[in-house]
Amino acid sequence: MANKPTIHLYVISDSVGDTAVKVAHANMAQFTTTNFVFHRKSFVRTLDGLKIQLAKALANNALVVHTLVEKRLQKYTNKFCANNGLFYQDLLMPVITEITKRTGIKPARKLGAQHQLNKNYFKRIKAIEFAVKYDDGKDPSGFFKAEIVILGISRTSKTPLSLFLANKNIKVANLPVMPQIQIPDELWKIDPKKIIGLTNNPKIISNIRMERMRSYGLEADTEYSNINNIKKELKYANYLYEKLGCKVINTSRFSIEETATIILDVLNLEDNSYNL
Repeated sequence: MANKPTIHLYVISDSVGDTAVKVAHANMAQFTTTNFVFHRKSFVRTLDGLKIQLAKALANNALVVHTLVEKRLQKYTNKFCANNGLFYQDLLMPVITEITKRTGIKPARKLGAQHQLNKNYFKRIKAIEFAVKYDDGKDPSGFFKAEIVILGISRTSKTPLSLFLANKNIKVANLPVMPQIQIPDELWKIDPKKIIGLTNNPKIISNIRMERMRSYGLEADTEYSNINNIKKELKYANYLYEKLGCKVINTSRFSIEETATIILDVLNLEDNSYNL
């Protein structure tokens, strides 16, 4: 088999660089037969430091993606790359320039503005604390306070999904569903429109559970991972979802990010994690 082509990709930011990282990974995901060498350079705030990174990028004939806000650094990067025939993408300034053109308002050029400790930041922290407090049905009273209540049998990604949504400033509680455990009375007293029932392919769940047991150093083939038992659990869960009249999502075809987006759309909730 022929060797995979190798591409170096430099992400340069004068702050954390999350925006550029997400864009870079979204692009890399489209090329599964390419070997990417990823270089994340955060908090580049001096011209000398920037010159070092750009020299390395040039030596590797890299792609440069940046979110530099400081005007001198941003201009130097664009000019350096253009003069040296180095591909670059300035993710912020084209849009910022257009907004300025339309409004007449100059940008603040605050480094890391998206990560400032504002009200939105503290709201996110509270949402994360909420998700931890009301994880796994620890306290059913949280169902009344939650914006979303997630149900599902073991290993349907209830907790990761709850925390992902919490990072979008959404208060989420979740409850494991098992035939042998009584459903809390609180669940029947809340609006079913804010309840999401998760389901999945029995084989997928079985494989996940077997891997879980192996990670504990235990035998993989157990009652917990038995596919017939899992089918019974799913049958019970689907019966419960139907009785509740809640929305059901089969997560077998979706990542956590995609599932979260579907939930926000279904419940008409906004991802306000970027509001300043």
